[in-house]
Amino acid sequence: MHHAQWDPRHVLKITRIINAPRQEVFEAWTHAEQVKHWMCPEGSSVSFAELDVRVGGTFRIAMRIDDADTVHTGIYHEITPPAKLVFTWVSKHTHHRESLVTVEFFEQGDTTELVLLQMQLPDEEAVERHTSGWTKLLEHLAASLKKRDWRKVE
Repeated sequence: MHHAQWDPRHVLKITRIINAPRQEVFEAWTHAEQVKHWMCPEGSSVSFAELDVRVGGTFRIAMRIDDADTVHTGIYHEITPPAKLVFTWVSKHTHHRESLVTVEFFEQGDTTELVLLQMQLPDEEAVERHTSGWTKLLEHLAASLKKRDWRKVE
């Protein structure tokens, strides 16, 4: 697979402690019904989430913000429950080019340290937009897990 040249400065890294066990945090990323609850900024919604969680599987997630859907797509490259996910992330905010996201989940007693790394972003604006976006999403994830207003859905 050929990748366009990308600037190694166009990378973001976010670390967040989430007050929930590692398995629960991992499952929040890998079950569509759970993704719908948190993968949008507070005050917006997820129109649809389709996840085929296997290596080579794809996902499509639409965040509805200000009455417009922004669709995010990607392909899973690595799935190591409950420790690590690696997937591509494509949307209009990556200029429809692939970026690569690695999410690692570290057990810290009853809490989880989540480390999100996104590489191959097209420019500094995309880095800033995604840093802001992921920060909001992870806040929403932490709040959703704290409320426990949804349960594991098989």
